[in-house]
Amino acid sequence: MLNRKTSHFLGMRVQSELEHLSELRREAGKDRSSVRGLAARTRASVRTQSTTTTAAAAAAAAKADEDPGANLFPPPLPRPRICMWKYLDIHSMHQLEKTTNAEEMREVLAELLELGCPEQNLRDAITLDLFCHALIFCRQQGFSLEQTSAACALLQDLHKACIATPLGNVEECYRYFTNVLFCHGVRRPPFSIDLFKEEQLLALEDYVVNTYFRHFKLYKYVFTPQVRLDLSLTYMGLQPPKLWPESEMEKEESKEVEEQAVTLQEKELETVAPPEPEPSHIHVLRAYIKTQVNKELEQLQRLVEERLKASEERLSSKLTALEQPFQLPPGKSKSKTK
Repeated sequence: MLNRKTSHFLGMRVQSELEHLSELRREAGKDRSSVRGLAARTRASVRTQSTTTTAAAAAAAAKADEDPGANLFPPPLPRPRICMWKYLDIHSMHQLEKTTNAEEMREVLAELLELGCPEQNLRDAITLDLFCHALIFCRQQGFSLEQTSAACALLQDLHKACIATPLGNVEECYRYFTNVLFCHGVRRPPFSIDLFKEEQLLALEDYVVNTYFRHFKLYKYVFTPQVRLDLSLTYMGLQPPKLWPESEMEKEESKEVEEQAVTLQEKELETVAPPEPEPSHIHVLRAYIKTQVNKELEQLQRLVEERLKASEERLSSKLTALEQPFQLPPGKSKSKTK
């Protein structure tokens, strides 16, 4: 009896577990279908977003093509940060330190900065000269490898900020340069470090101001495209000019040429014609002016002659006084004879 009951109980339990498993499978199938639908929806949304972003990018590009001044304004300057080992790492600095003359330094620096052919490209040649002189300055000041790398990186970032736009931004670049310079002179990690001393900071600032900022417009002229301003004025409320047909235009031009020829002939006749007699009152006025001018000239001549005579008399009196021999007074001569 017990075996029958236990077997019956076990059969009922197994059947209930099988039913529970079938329900779980159904729910899992529903979940899979819902997940698939959700995935399809997300894919569709991603596709729509990508299409909208591509459409927006295409519209922005078309707008930039239509408006040439859209790319004229520069992007905002980056935040000033520590730039040690930014462009020239420790291995590059060791290579530059091994150079003994300027030619070797230029070759190594051109290779490190990935400059193509400075002999043919003027921009690469100017960039190479800029950094070569900066390295020579760092050697003269006795900078360490870290200081030299930071100085070159600072100059490189300043140059990028300068050539980012053909418009004038010297004040913004100088403000950015001073902020980056202070990032390497004050110990406030992680924002700034005391890499340079105060004297070194002042020397570096003077060098950059006297070399780069003094020729700021020249660098901008060489490394930025030329900007031309073309103005077209349209006045509101005015009708556009009417275009004449070619036949009428030719007629108008022929008429203008004939009128110009007639005016030239009239001018020639006017120049050849004898002058008309002046009116009586103009003649009287001219005669009066001449007489007054002659009187004034006579008075001036008299004054000049009188002054010349007076000066001659003074000179003659001085000459006669100098020509007479020097005579002592009689009292002094008697005392000497005694």
